[in-house]
This record gives sequence, C-alpha cells and structure tokens, in this order.
Amino acid sequence: MSVLQLLGSAVDGGAETYFTDLTTALAAAGTAQTAVIRGHATRQSALQAAHIPTTVARFGSQLDLFTKGKIRQVALASEAKILLAWMNRAASHAPIGPWARIGRLGGYYDLKYYRGFDALVGNTRDITDWILAQGWPQDRVHYIPNFAEAGSLDKVDRASLDTPSDVPLLLSMGRLHEVKAHDMSLQALALIPDAYLWIAGAGPLETELKALALTLGVTDRVRFLGWRNDAAALYRTADVCLFPSRFEPLGNVVIQCWANRLPVIAAASQGPSQLISDGQDGLLVPIDDAPALAAAARRVLAEPALRDQMVQQGLKRIGGEFSKAAVVAQWQALFARYGDLSCAP
Repeated sequence: MSVLQLLGSAVDGGAETYFTDLTTALAAAGTAQTAVIRGHATRQSALQAAHIPTTVARFGSQLDLFTKGKIRQVALASEAKILLAWMNRAASHAPIGPWARIGRLGGYYDLKYYRGFDALVGNTRDITDWILAQGWPQDRVHYIPNFAEAGSLDKVDRASLDTPSDVPLLLSMGRLHEVKAHDMSLQALALIPDAYLWIAGAGPLETELKALALTLGVTDRVRFLGWRNDAAALYRTADVCLFPSRFEPLGNVVIQCWANRLPVIAAASQGPSQLISDGQDGLLVPIDDAPALAAAARRVLAEPALRDQMVQQGLKRIGGEFSKAAVVAQWQALFARYGDLSCAP
C-alpha cells in the first residue's frame, strides 16, 4: 500500500505541523509513503529524516499548469493507491487516476475542491457532521482525530528568555492572527501582575500585538518567541496555557497540553468546547472575555489540587482517544479500505 501525501501550504501553522507529525508517524509504523509539498526547508528535512521521498511543487493558482502533472508523475512512479490531500490547495491539484483520493479536513472548508473525491476525513465530530449536512454519503465520511504525545525535549531555560524562574508563567500558542485572540492573553496578563507571558507564533499581527503590550504596560512581562519547533518544551516549561481563540474547529493546542501535563484554559469556541469537560480536564471561559480568562488563570495558579486534577484527566483523554498508536491504526485501516477500492476493476 503506497500513499502519496499532498500539502500545498508553505506557512508554519498547526495543520502543517500535524502533517509532518502524522506522515512521519505513519512512516515509523511501516506505511509506504511519498510526498509532494510546497517548498519549506524544515518540513523537507523532517520528511527526509523519516525516509519519505519528497518532491517540491509550486501549488499555485488555477493558472498553475504544472503541479497537477508533477503529482501525477510521482503517483504513477510510486504506484500510489491513495492520494491524501491536506486542505483546499492540495485538493485542487490532486489528479484523477488509478488511485483513491481522500481529503483531510481540519476545518469547515469549501467542499467544491473535493468534488469527485472518494472520501473525506474530519478531525472532529462536528466537522464530519457538517460534511454530512452538505450531502456527502455517510459511508464516505470518516472521523479520525489528531494525536498528541509528550515531548522528549528538556524544559526551556527561562533565563534564556529573560524570564525569572520564580514567577507564574503563562503560555499562548498559535499564529499571530485575529482569530487566535492573543490580544485577550495580553489583556489577561495585565490583570495578573506577578505573571509573565510567552507568545509562540508568527503572523501578520506581530506589530499590532507588541503595540498593545506597550499600551497595557506589560511589555516587560511578555516575550514574543516567533515560530518555534520546540513546542513540547514550551508546554513542559509553562505553568498554564491560555488558548483564547475566537474560532477554532479542533484546538490541537488542547490535546498537546494534555499530553505534556500542562493545564489549559480555552475560550469556548467550537473545537475546545467540544474537547474540554469544563472543570475536569480544562477550564472554559467566554470568547473575548479577558477578565474571565485572567480569573481562570489565577484560579489554576492558586489551587494545586485543581491543577493536578486537570493534568491527570487530560492524560486519561490522551490515552483513551488521542494516542499516536490509536490514530495511526485508524489511518492505516482507512488506507487499506480505499486502497482496495482503487484496485477494483
């Protein structure tokens, strides 16, 4: 069974990171794969280290007349039985051929890009329900969650980021984009005067967020880390994760916190509100409510028993629903099913 993985994004983001995580996990489990991706040096190195043959393609607009042909060549040469397209751009370039085409959706994407596909996979129940509501037949829509696992990296030396060792440390992860609501984290920090905040991510709002930090008077207590490849180490170093996203179909940060024993407080957007059992494995606060976010953070910092409960319940969720072994097995079963169909006369 050979799978051709397609990713048309060149940015650093949650879906792109998980593409690398899943593809390398499948390789370690024995799934034969090739990949066609948009150029990205770090991603290419990770795939090379996992011995996944990788081709770089442009993945341009409708005027791009070459990417689809290049994908076809790779698919034929590798005798691919499955083409797995990650997000719309990859789906739009996935050619028809003697293989099954599967779309992996981590959000409420425009399904026009997946016309003629054999199956769609959503990483939340709500996404799969939404796909079904658009008229897709039930036997061609599948739910497979993301996995998370504890990182092996050591904690980050706080001094390396000019952060005292004895202060409460808050962590906020995600692209510097309006939907991620890092402005709420900054406003919450202003209400917790003894805490520091690390913001890990890159994006278009960096200048605006730094200006807000200055206006709020918290510049000396916030560190903008940019994009990081050591997310697990950050999770292991912080005391509380703030995840105030205004729109979040899944909330991969939540399960990463669970895997790395970090209490998480999230805004009650779609994904986190479905994942978190409020007061058990995390805390939920209203969207765009910085005082509530700050109050929840102060509560976790002040109540060790609550923190320990959240950590233990999160670990149970990982073991029961989001382990690497369980998720990889689900993907392999799906590939076997549709790979067989691709061989049918």
